[in-house]
Amino acid sequence: MLLNCGHHTLDLSRPVVMGVLNVTPDSFSDGGRFLEPAAAVERALMMVEEGAGIVDIGGESTRPGAAPVPVEEELARVLPVLERLAGALPVPVSVDSSKPEVMRQAVAAGAGMINDVNGLRAPGGVEVLARSRAAVCLMHMQGEPRTMQRAPSYGDVVAEVRAFLGERVQACRDAGVGGDRIVIDPGFGFGKTLEHNLDLLGSLDRLAAEGLPVLVGLSRKSMIGQLTGRAADARLPGSLALAAIAVTYGASIVRAHDVAATVDAVKIAAAVRARQGVPQA
Repeated sequence: MLLNCGHHTLDLSRPVVMGVLNVTPDSFSDGGRFLEPAAAVERALMMVEEGAGIVDIGGESTRPGAAPVPVEEELARVLPVLERLAGALPVPVSVDSSKPEVMRQAVAAGAGMINDVNGLRAPGGVEVLARSRAAVCLMHMQGEPRTMQRAPSYGDVVAEVRAFLGERVQACRDAGVGGDRIVIDPGFGFGKTLEHNLDLLGSLDRLAAEGLPVLVGLSRKSMIGQLTGRAADARLPGSLALAAIAVTYGASIVRAHDVAATVDAVKIAAAVRARQGVPQA
């Protein structure tokens, strides 16, 4: 499977790792580390050396309880980094945003993907993607970052997430965004309890069966802390375990902070999956 990302094509015949590059002061595990563009660019180059197939720049924290950031501030954080990376990296650069104006300026500056935790629900978002050549990752989130973890509730979390993603995919297709530019993400930790997350993880194959690549963001998440008691900076083993499980169940893109270690875990899980005869993406 090939994912069209503007000037790049991402080969998903084997799972790939998306490196996380937060240019924020308040992200849950690495806030403030890469606020300076030079530090962010250096980190992006290092992630590609470590094997990242795509780099994801985020200028607004979406951790539980996070406050929204004005458009101008998000652009001021993201664009200086994106403009330096878009033509320099041999892999696509993604921008993690839910704001149509940020999306518009990001694709104009060379972003090959928009990673939207809100599933392109903001007015004008679908149209921005339709007018571009960029790919889009459509994620499910119940509520909004400020309130999403207060009381998540579902009748059937897998069925409801699957139905939501199906509706958002159709909205994109109706606007002219081809299936070769669409990725789906169940949104682990975004309006979900530990039990919801575990149910979704064990049902990723149902999402993968839709024929679109599935992206998972499990790195350092609070569910690891709930299961192990580890703080965010001590969750690498749990993150690797979840990455391997997700690939076994059909994930095509694994979003991770610790790129080199995750690349190894993904390679091993993908090899086991291939030997078991499970179809690749």
